[in-house]
Amino acid sequence: MAEAPRLTESASAVFAVLAEAGSATRPQLASLAGLSKPTVSSAVAELESARLAAHSGTASGGTGRSAAVYGLGPAAGAVLAVDLGPALTRVRGCALDGTLLAQATGAREEAADVVREALVALPAGAPLRTVVVAVGDVTAREKEGARMRPATAKAGPVFDAMAVALPPGVPVHLENNVNCAALAELHEGAARGRRTFGYLRIGVGIGLGIVVGGQVLRGANGAAGELARLPYPWDDGREPRHEALEEYIGARSLLRRAAEAWPDEDGPCPRTAEQLFALAGEGRAAARAVIGRHATDVGRLAAAVTAVLDPGLIVLGGSTGADPQVLPGVRAELARLSWPTEVVSSTVGDLGTVVGAARLAVSRGVQTVTEAAGAKD
Repeated sequence: MAEAPRLTESASAVFAVLAEAGSATRPQLASLAGLSKPTVSSAVAELESARLAAHSGTASGGTGRSAAVYGLGPAAGAVLAVDLGPALTRVRGCALDGTLLAQATGAREEAADVVREALVALPAGAPLRTVVVAVGDVTAREKEGARMRPATAKAGPVFDAMAVALPPGVPVHLENNVNCAALAELHEGAARGRRTFGYLRIGVGIGLGIVVGGQVLRGANGAAGELARLPYPWDDGREPRHEALEEYIGARSLLRRAAEAWPDEDGPCPRTAEQLFALAGEGRAAARAVIGRHATDVGRLAAAVTAVLDPGLIVLGGSTGADPQVLPGVRAELARLSWPTEVVSSTVGDLGTVVGAARLAVSRGVQTVTEAAGAKD
């Protein structure tokens, strides 16, 4: 990995706002950074010298005068976001202004090849600043000088195989996949304009992304939102079991309940959640009944989330949670059990995790450059 040059504090500040804006004139940079025009001129010259900024065109002002427009330079580099999903690996490479440079998708077990494909598609010579890997796992605290791994064994082997494909020396950061999807909903999805909300993912597993004041809440152990660990069931004569709630509400149990209730005259029982929802959409009574019960169960979980967080908004995501057929039942059960809370379906879909991971990677990448500020103005 190419080392970021040491920058003055003013050049660091201008680089950060330029990355956020994508392109800007010097007067615009002065306004965004809260610096004087002479200071910005000096900072832009410093960034150009380091190839961190480059002239990208001109803009005409209201008086007829034109101003130089600047964007990030070739030395600003790129970042990589990797979603190690349960079936697929999705990778995105982005410039530090968020521009999409490369993307690749493949089977989970082919994660290393998918990463290599994305790396080859990045601009030649662009330094890779950082990598963010989204995993369906709790992530341990980062340790200085040690490459991070998932905290439990769920993603460990796939992560290790994928890490071999990464260039040496590039910082690798882990993030829970539900947290990444929540970030995508915050900035590009159903929660745009909302500073506090809960992203409730229901699929094979369950999880909650908690956003408070525009920031993801991770908790002391990085485990905030691990709904699978909620004690379940609470009942006389039955002891709560490890991750029993996830077992009860996840997609596998949904299909098991469908098999138990499926009438012979309705033909073969659906073997996947997608088939079950498709049959419900066609109006098949048995499928609609199973989906209705599932929606009620999700609504009860949403009520538990609301009782603790009072988020004001819950975004439903995941392979079963995001289906529009679930939404009315969740809203009805939540309204029955708790105070008024808006419930909407995810709008970012399956790409939410890698989109959120890419946004986090861009933020981390900008930090690798701006934190190199060391000289005084």
